[in-house]
Amino acid sequence: MKEDKNTKTLNYRDQVHHFGRIWTVIALFLFLMVPVAICVHAGVWPKAGDLLKGLLSVAPIFWTVGAIEVITYVPMLGTGGSYLGFVTGNLTNLKVPSALNAMQNMGVESDSEEGEVVSTIAIAVSAIVTTVVIAVGVLLLAQIRPFLESEMMQPAFDNLLPALFGGLAVVFVSKNWKIAMAPMIFMIALFVCVPSLAGSVGVLVPVGALIAIAVARVLYKKNLL
Repeated sequence: MKEDKNTKTLNYRDQVHHFGRIWTVIALFLFLMVPVAICVHAGVWPKAGDLLKGLLSVAPIFWTVGAIEVITYVPMLGTGGSYLGFVTGNLTNLKVPSALNAMQNMGVESDSEEGEVVSTIAIAVSAIVTTVVIAVGVLLLAQIRPFLESEMMQPAFDNLLPALFGGLAVVFVSKNWKIAMAPMIFMIALFVCVPSLAGSVGVLVPVGALIAIAVARVLYKKNLL
C-alpha cells in the first residue's frame, strides 16, 4: 500500500524534528565550549557571582527575544528552515529576508511542501555565503578595512537593513495594503516619537503582527477583505 502525500509530509517533518533537535543540542554544546576552552587555556574562570550578575542583565532580554522569534518566524520559515536558521543565527537581518524573497520569487507559500524546500535551500545558501564572506573578510581585513570604514561607504552600511526589508515590504504591502497600512503607520509613528526603540525590532515584530491580525479580523467582519 502506497503512502499518501500527507503521510510522507508527516514522516519528513518527524525526521526533521528528530535530527533538528540533535543538531541544535550539538550546536549549543559547541557554543558553550568556546568560552570553556578559553578559560581552560588561560587558566582563569569567572566568579559565580560575577557570572550570575552578568547573566541577569542580558539573559532575560535574549530569552524574551528568542521566544518571540520562535513564535513569529517559524510559520514563515517552515520546519527545516527554522532549525537551520536558528542554529546559524542572524534571522532578522539575513535568514528571514532570504527565505521570504526566495519563496516570493518561486511563487510558493510558506506552509506548502514547496515553500518548505525553497525556504530551507535559501537559508542554507545564505548561511554558506555569509560564512564565505566573513572568512574572506577576516583574511583580507587589513587590506579592506580602510575602504569599509571610509565616509563614502558609511551611508551604504547605515541603510543596508532598511534596503533589504524595504524591497520585501513593497512586495508584501502590495498584496494587501488594507491590512499592511495599520501596523506600518503604528510603527512609523512609534519610531518617530521614540527613536530609541529602533534597537528593539525583535520585540516589536510580534506587536506589528498582532496589529495586522486584529485589523484583518475587523476588516473581514465588515466584509472589506
